[in-house]
Formats: sequence, structure tokens, C-alpha cells
Amino acid sequence: MLSKDDARTAVGIIGNIIALILFLSPAPAFYQIWKKKSVEQYSAAPYLATFVNCGLWVLYGLPKVHPHSTLVVTINGTGFVIEIVYLSLFLIYSDRKKRLRVVLIVVAECLFMAVLALLVLTLAHSTKVRSAIVGSICMVGNTMMYASPLAVMKLVMTSRSVEFMPFFLSLFSFLNGISWTAYALICFDPFIVAPNGMGAVLGLAQLVLYATFYKSTKRMMAERKVNSEVGMVEKASGNTKRTNSENQNGHFLEV
Repeated sequence: MLSKDDARTAVGIIGNIIALILFLSPAPAFYQIWKKKSVEQYSAAPYLATFVNCGLWVLYGLPKVHPHSTLVVTINGTGFVIEIVYLSLFLIYSDRKKRLRVVLIVVAECLFMAVLALLVLTLAHSTKVRSAIVGSICMVGNTMMYASPLAVMKLVMTSRSVEFMPFFLSLFSFLNGISWTAYALICFDPFIVAPNGMGAVLGLAQLVLYATFYKSTKRMMAERKVNSEVGMVEKASGNTKRTNSENQNGHFLEV
């Protein structure tokens, strides 16, 4: 029979795999951004929130802060690096105003994490106190990460389109919340249970929205494609008529 520690490790490994897929799930959206050379209506909020969230959880999982949390450090360290890549692409392909805003937020987040780490490791003299301080802040960071798609959810409800809410990001947000809630319940950790439980609920809400507006999104995208093709045909037709008219005028002048 599995011991509590073995069960926690097994669930933690599953949580690492799901979280890695969650971190990689926006990759198709960023591939489209790279192809189009524009971020269009994509929001940087989820990636900014995930960036600071991963940094905070790496701090929380350090042996000097919360011992025996290796699985917390491994996945959040990986996520931190992945978010740096995403934010770099976002900066490259966004307009000047949006780019400046993202840079300022990233700098503020980095300063906050550095100051927090310095203060906690120098002023708090026990892992219990350090865990309580960093864990409380991590709860806020994790809640921000899970709540960050709320802006996109509002866009979905007003536009009746899920084009800018990646499905796999929503799906694996839900699965990630479920897995880490289970991990924290085996050996109760309120700092992990609370935000991930809320994350599971928000992830489920995104999936419901996706199911609700999926058909209308397909219809809108098909109409847009047809309108684009019609516009191209009309433009080509106009260019042809103009060329023919110029040729006729040139012929009359020569006569």
C-alpha cells in the first residue's frame, strides 16, 4: 500500500506533467503571433501573472523556505523560463505603447521578487515563518495567474468569440488546478489548496464559455474568410478594369 509521502510524490509528478503542458499550451498562439508579426488582441496579462507566480513558487519551494518541496521548484523553475520566452515574443511583436507597459510590469515583478527573497531569507529565522510569509504571497500570485484570463473571458462574452482564448490553456488550467489541489490535500498545505481549488473552478468556467461560443466563433471566422476572398476578387477586378481603361486611353492618344 502506498504511504502518504509516496502518494504525494506520485500526484506531484502528475502535477508536474500537467503543469508543463499548461505552460506549453500557449505555444500555438505564439506561433500565430510569430507568423503574423503581431500580437493582435492577445493579452499579456496571463503570461505576466504566470511569470511572477512561478518565481514566487520557486522561492517558496527552496529548502530554506519550505523543505521537501522539490517538485514545486522543478516545475515552477521550468515555467519561469518558458514565460520569459513568451514575454520576449510578446515584446517583439507588440506596438510601442503595449511594449512599454509590459516592460514596466516585468521590471516591477522582478524587483518585488528580489526584495521579498532578500527580506525573507535575512530577517525571518525559521522555515515555518518563511513558509507562512512566502506562502501567503504565493496564494495571491497563484490567484492572479488563474484569474488573469478573466479579461479574456469578458472579451469572449462581449464578442461571442473564443478566437483569442486558447482552448488548451483553459483545459490544462482546469487540470492543473485539480492535480495540485489533490497534491496539497494529501499532506495538507493551505497555501497550495486555496488558489488551486479556485483555479480549477475558473478553468471549468473557461471551458463552459468555450463550449458555449465555439460554434459562433467558427461561423464568424468563416464569414470573415469569405469576405476577405470577396474583397480580394473585387480588388483584382478593379485593377483589371483600370488597366484596360488605361490601355484604351493610350490607344486613342496614339491614333
